[in-house]
Amino acid sequence: MSVDPQQLLRELFATAIDAAHPQQVLEQYLPSDRSGRVIVIGAGKAAAAMAQVVERCWQGEVTGLVVTRYGHGAPCQKIEVVEAAHPVPDAAGLAVAGRVLELVSNLNEEDRVIFLLSGGGSALLALPAPGITLADKQSINRALLKSGATIGEMNCVRKHLSAIKGGRLGKACWPATVYTYAISDVPGDLATVIASGPTVADPSTSAQALAILRRYNIEVPASVLDWLHSAESETVKPGDASLARCHFQLIARPQQSLDAAAVKARQAGFSPLILGDLEGESRDVAKVHAGIARQVALHGQPLAAPCVILSGGETTVTVRGDGRGGRNAEFLLSLTDSLKGHPGIFALAGDTDGIDGSEDNAGALMTPDSYRRAAELGLSASDELDNNNGYGYFAALDGLIVTEPTRTNVNDFRAILILENPKHDA
Repeated sequence: MSVDPQQLLRELFATAIDAAHPQQVLEQYLPSDRSGRVIVIGAGKAAAAMAQVVERCWQGEVTGLVVTRYGHGAPCQKIEVVEAAHPVPDAAGLAVAGRVLELVSNLNEEDRVIFLLSGGGSALLALPAPGITLADKQSINRALLKSGATIGEMNCVRKHLSAIKGGRLGKACWPATVYTYAISDVPGDLATVIASGPTVADPSTSAQALAILRRYNIEVPASVLDWLHSAESETVKPGDASLARCHFQLIARPQQSLDAAAVKARQAGFSPLILGDLEGESRDVAKVHAGIARQVALHGQPLAAPCVILSGGETTVTVRGDGRGGRNAEFLLSLTDSLKGHPGIFALAGDTDGIDGSEDNAGALMTPDSYRRAAELGLSASDELDNNNGYGYFAALDGLIVTEPTRTNVNDFRAILILENPKHDA
């Protein structure tokens, strides 16, 4: 089999991204009646690209405002695009969230709103609840990001500290009709978790948010505790009449990207094994992947090589050191440490939005000789893992994957390629 393993891994990653891009998936879900006036709002890393699709397809009057991460914008003619900070919100996100809320206030039954939602929306659409400052939300966000909390846990806290999330934006649109089109970046594709569910009912409670803060020992000011103990902090609950005219449609999810990559792998002669959306500590998830890869390579179970193991989801990193690197670099560093140069095994881990955490890379690529080459440079995989320095490790090996912002986001993509004949290693 004459396949360049590294090139194939890059092609699988590109295929996964393309399968979730707004240009490919949004138009078919827009209302069949595209005449008349529509107000477009949006938040997330794909918001600007989604807005471009609406502008191209809508036949009537289009106005609106969307917010995306710095560097993820796109040229729109009718819909204003604002860029703000992610994953920790900033003043720009605060200002645009207030403007979005104002834009949809005082609507009537004849009005239609299209809400374009994608991963990153929680931080980008940041409007703190009464009595809570932006600085409060920033410090809590930073602490949660370092704590190892899951995306669901983080968004539960965010919803209950917000004036716009947890159904509150949908409530503000009443009695207009709201069409939410969402690209999922969360395991399970729950509408309540994607960008903290601004237009959907939320069953979680303020008591649960408090429990999460306690579980991870997050220090919060008295104003936050007072708010979470008040009835006002509760989100909009299922059955609330103010959300009766809100419609939610998922247009892309991680599974679609994994399926597309699997098709690509089969075409190249590799049997795919899809493990699905996964959560957990990046380094621990990597150890499980390494065990499966070794079993395939040594025993042909649960499938025979040549094959590729595919997975997605959103892992977490509990920050222990002061190195550089996001979830995907951490995963790949742990995988490298576990496999220690096992012949015939190549791997790629990357974030489909093009940014791994807060770095400038999407992820990284491991070859069978990565462990040896790093050791020759004086780099210990285990020591760098202790320091959370996946970025530095793979930068030294020229193994970083740089794509620039992709303007979509179905979260992490991982592919482990296992060759039939070990002599084909790097």
